[in-house]
Amino acid sequence: MSHAEGPDRIDEDGADDLRNQLAAELARLRSDIRDAEHRLHLTLDAAGATGGWEWDIPGKRLTGDARFATLTSQDPVELARGVPTSRFFANIAADDQKRIRLAVAGILAGAEIFSKDYRLVKGDGTTRWVHAKGRAIFGADDEPLKFVGDLVDVTEQKRVQEQLRIAQSAGAIGTFEHAQGFGTVTVSEQFCRLLGLHPTRILPVATVNQLVHPDDRPIIEPILPDQPKPDSNIEFRVTRADTGEHRWLARRGEYVRDLSGPGLRYIGVAYDITASKSNEERLKRLNEGLSESVRERTRDRDRVWLNSRDMLAVTDARGRILDANPAWAAIFGVEIADFVGKLVSELAWPDDADLVAAGYAKALREGGAAFESRMKHADGSPRWLSWTASREGETVYLYGRHITVEKEQETALREAEAQLRQSQKMEAVGQLTGGIAHDFNNMLTGIMGALDIIKRRLASGRLDGVERFMEAATVSAQRAAGLTHRLLAFSRRQPLDRKPTDVRQLILDMRELLDRSLGEQVQLLVQPSPDCWAAVTDANQLENALLNLAINARDAMPDGGQLSIETHNVALVGGDVPGLTVQGKHDFIAITVRDTGSGMPADVLEKVFEPFFTTKPIGQGTGLGLSMVYGFAQQSGGGVEIKSKLGQGTAITLYLPRSLEERDVDIRGTSQVPQGAGESVLVVEDDPSVRLLVVEVLQDLGYSAVEAVNADMAIAKLRQDIHFDLMISDVGLPGMNGRQLAEVARDLIPDLKVLFITGYAANAVNKSAFLADGMDMISKPFDLEQLARKIRAMLADPTS
Repeated sequence: MSHAEGPDRIDEDGADDLRNQLAAELARLRSDIRDAEHRLHLTLDAAGATGGWEWDIPGKRLTGDARFATLTSQDPVELARGVPTSRFFANIAADDQKRIRLAVAGILAGAEIFSKDYRLVKGDGTTRWVHAKGRAIFGADDEPLKFVGDLVDVTEQKRVQEQLRIAQSAGAIGTFEHAQGFGTVTVSEQFCRLLGLHPTRILPVATVNQLVHPDDRPIIEPILPDQPKPDSNIEFRVTRADTGEHRWLARRGEYVRDLSGPGLRYIGVAYDITASKSNEERLKRLNEGLSESVRERTRDRDRVWLNSRDMLAVTDARGRILDANPAWAAIFGVEIADFVGKLVSELAWPDDADLVAAGYAKALREGGAAFESRMKHADGSPRWLSWTASREGETVYLYGRHITVEKEQETALREAEAQLRQSQKMEAVGQLTGGIAHDFNNMLTGIMGALDIIKRRLASGRLDGVERFMEAATVSAQRAAGLTHRLLAFSRRQPLDRKPTDVRQLILDMRELLDRSLGEQVQLLVQPSPDCWAAVTDANQLENALLNLAINARDAMPDGGQLSIETHNVALVGGDVPGLTVQGKHDFIAITVRDTGSGMPADVLEKVFEPFFTTKPIGQGTGLGLSMVYGFAQQSGGGVEIKSKLGQGTAITLYLPRSLEERDVDIRGTSQVPQGAGESVLVVEDDPSVRLLVVEVLQDLGYSAVEAVNADMAIAKLRQDIHFDLMISDVGLPGMNGRQLAEVARDLIPDLKVLFITGYAANAVNKSAFLADGMDMISKPFDLEQLARKIRAMLADPTS
């Protein structure tokens, strides 16, 4: 049994050894395979752009591939097997350590994303920029288990970004980059074009600098570690390598820490500034010329200041003199030092001090002022100055021109003009007295001669032919009355009874009168428009004006011709017609009298409305016809326009304001003189002849007349127990006038009617404003029939 059992145990033991040997060989083989696979993986990773890492958070172990090991300067085998997590921060630049540790702490605390740029310091001391991007992997309990990510080198991208930032900040054209200790410079194509070089990426420093003007600093300057950095921004001249042209360039840039080495790197730009340099040089020359011009102008100003005959001064805002030129002393007879520090108003003539102060106030308020004032001379006499003041800030510049001589001449001129006007007035009065005296003498001769013949014949008992002489006296008296009316119309002092008037009917009614006045040689055309408005005017005075114009037209057509009267409606504003003064637009009736006569030359046309101007021979006109028309139109609120050419006739247009009321109806009475019924009338008239005639007429007509010479006598009569139905009073009484007397009389007899008679009274010119209810007016001279009709109408009308 021992023999049989022995071999079997040996075989089993050998098998165990063999198994153990095979197991050891298998383990070594597996280890070799793992090492081979790891080396292959490192080789493949080293050829890629990114390196990956895996951080086992619970196990506190960090693994990484070969690229991650290369970027972080660590042993790839150790990283592949696993290293402490603190090795994640190996070789991170000291300035970036804290920032990255805080970001990783956030991931470990539960943050999901990690993305950071930071610098890694290589073993040779160079620095590389990397971008790390990772994320956290969480377990079922939402706790972070792993921190995985990739790392990529971004140094070149950072360098390009830095170049772009510097180029953009400088507004550059060509870029370049020079690292400390190198003899070459990296350049752009545009940089080469600026220097006239063939485009390339690398240039020797010497080649670049030799194109710079020897008196200027080089483009590429040495960077010495023990010396301060030179100015990074300079301007210099270059000679282009291709054309030899001289150009100005500017260099701008910054010194930055080298991303791939321990030294400095200069990243800069260069651009052409030749045009701006040319402009700068031109501006410099202009400034030099301007400076010389300013100096010359300053010298001119000083010469003007010293030599000016006008007064120049610089004052403050209150008017206190800060400086004055020598003209002040010459004009006022006082040293300049006596003016400085004083107010200009203190030097003014006492009556003009406020005027000077007001001028200064205006200059301060509006920036400038002009005024005239008198100033005190050293001898106490006044001097006239014309001032111009202008403000600049708190300073007022004063310019004064001595105008005493001009003022004296102006005063002398005014006096001469006054004397001339007086002389012209006297000449006009002389012309008036000559013409009026001639006409009045003719009229008075007719009146006095006729009355004398009548008196003689009555004394001898002869009555044959008396009517003929009475008619001659009446005609002469009517001519005298017409002359006085024209005088009052010219002076705008005739009383106007302005009422709504049917102008068309008035003109048509005048046709027979005009035909008789014009004669057979003149053809009359009366053409008032059918739609003619009513006018506010005095109908009697309008008739007189039209008759005057017609007679003037007849005299301008000695051989006959055609005269037309036409009307039309117009709207006018002030200034449309000479003499028309209205506010806004108003309606007017235009009455045109047109003839085919000789017309007028321009020099005569300018004078036709002047008083006493006439082209007729002495004795045939007073020159008041057109003046009367002009005065009547003005007093009526209208105007007159005349158009005429020599040999082409004349057209005179009278403008009267439109009435919006109903037209006045002219009711003609019968030829029978109305009689009174014993009514009591008080006659107040200071002229004995007029008083006698009025009283006599009243008595002949059947009225009871009581006389009074003045207002006092009239009031005494009114206070007696006599009842008066009517008072006839002259307006122009001595002492209390007729209108005042009427007020007293109305207080004594409230229903008393009052009839005023007037030859001329300034306060009675506006009839409507002068009269009250129950009052009326009649103008001297008047015929007795007219007086009788007015009296009868007033006493018959209970509302008058």
